[in-house]
Order: sequence, then structure tokens, then C-alpha cells
Amino acid sequence: MLTFAAAIFFLIISPGPGVLSAAGVSAAFGMRAGLRYVLGLMIGNAAVMLAVITGLAALILASPVIRTVLMVLSTAYLLYLAAKIAFAGAQVSFIAADREPGVLGGFLLQPINPKAYVVNTFLFANFPLYPDAYVTEVIVKAIVFNAIWLPLHILWCWFGASLRRLNLAPRQQRAINVGMAASMLVVVGLALIAGGVG
Repeated sequence: MLTFAAAIFFLIISPGPGVLSAAGVSAAFGMRAGLRYVLGLMIGNAAVMLAVITGLAALILASPVIRTVLMVLSTAYLLYLAAKIAFAGAQVSFIAADREPGVLGGFLLQPINPKAYVVNTFLFANFPLYPDAYVTEVIVKAIVFNAIWLPLHILWCWFGASLRRLNLAPRQQRAINVGMAASMLVVVGLALIAGGVG
């Protein structure tokens, strides 16, 4: 169980689209906006988890065309979020950043987030806890997963909101927002390289 919990911790704490966008939304729009966004991420991750557990994800992702479509959609959505975060508070922007992504924004990310599928598949396919009781194992893993997932995402929100609360000059705040967005772009680039698209 401890090995499983440690694996969750390190897989979730590492920068990925979910945690970086949560920090970015909090930095750009405040803690409440970040928490609403994390609620959407959590609901979306539950949907991905269910798809992985039932085997639906494996069935769908077996198609190279569908994998490519999901990669394109996730890249486009992450670029959109990165731009929204980068230009929040900026006077000139090509994306209106006056409204935060919200619950729906968080939810929409997870079904097209490659890391969500990789993490859920890795955790549910490995670390046998109850080899003779699959349903019990799934329930226990889901509870432990969410007990670690949620606080880590809230921590990233707090980090982003803490940067916002520093009352930095508008130029510095824009620099932080751009830095958060740039971090997301690095993750997008790494995902494209790992996925062999690029």
C-alpha cells in the first residue's frame, strides 16, 4: 500500500497539464477560481479512471487515429489554457481572459489529457493490493488515489494563489502568468515528443 501511495504522490506532484493549469488559473484568477477548476479536474479524472477501470480507454486508445485526435485536441486545449493564463491581466491580448476556466474548463481537460490516462492505467494495472478481490482493489485504489490527488492539486492552487497575493506589480504578475503558461507549453512539447507526434 505504501508503494502504491508513493507512486501516486510522485506521479501527481510532477508537473503535468492538470497541476500546472491549476496553479496557473490560481495565479491568474485567484484561489477560488483555482479550486473551481480543480473540482472540474477531479470530475474529469473520475471519468478517465472509470474508462481505464472498465477497459473502455484501452479499447478506444487502441486506434491510432483516435490517439492522434486526442493528442491534437489536448494540445489545442492546453495551448488555449496557456494563452488564457499568459494574458490574464495583460492589457493587450488575443484571448479574452476576463473569465476563469471554471469547473467546466477543468473537466474538459481530463478526457483529452494524455497524462491522466497514463497515470490511471499505470496505477490500476500495477500494484496488486487484493489479487482475489478486484472490486475491493479498485475501490481502495480509487479512495487512496483521490486522498492524495486532491490535496496535491489544492497545494498547486495555493502555490499559484500565493504568487497572486504577493501584490506584485502588473508587469511582474504578467511575467508569472507567462511563466506558468510557458511551463504548460513545455509539458505539451514533451507529450508530443513522447507520443511521437512532432
